[in-house]
Amino acid sequence: MAHEAQNLAIFRGRLKFKSNVQKIWGVFILLSIITIVEVGLGIAKPEFLVHGKFLALKYLNWIFLILTIVKAYYITWDFMHMRDEVSGLRRAVVWTSVFLIIYLLFIILVEGDYIFNIYKEGFIKFNF
Repeated sequence: MAHEAQNLAIFRGRLKFKSNVQKIWGVFILLSIITIVEVGLGIAKPEFLVHGKFLALKYLNWIFLILTIVKAYYITWDFMHMRDEVSGLRRAVVWTSVFLIIYLLFIILVEGDYIFNIYKEGFIKFNF
């Protein structure tokens, strides 16, 4: 019976049934494309992405971070069944995760830059 389960979706004002097999293939294709792009960029390492920087981080690293966050969001959206939940729960889970990821990136960038400067220039004293 589980293999015959159908999911209900509203499409342009009409009801449309989407099978679980279609959803699984859609998730597989999207995550595969993102992973192939990440691996391709990791192997090729284009010069303009490796040498350019934004906020003390190379453009290539920013692309990896953004694509990883997109994959994590989509995995949460599909495999944790957030698309089927009420909007309040979805927002609570997604926005909390987004805030914590942004905060973690900020902490890593600030502390990493400080440690890099210590190794590069020796002892650095903060004037408080």
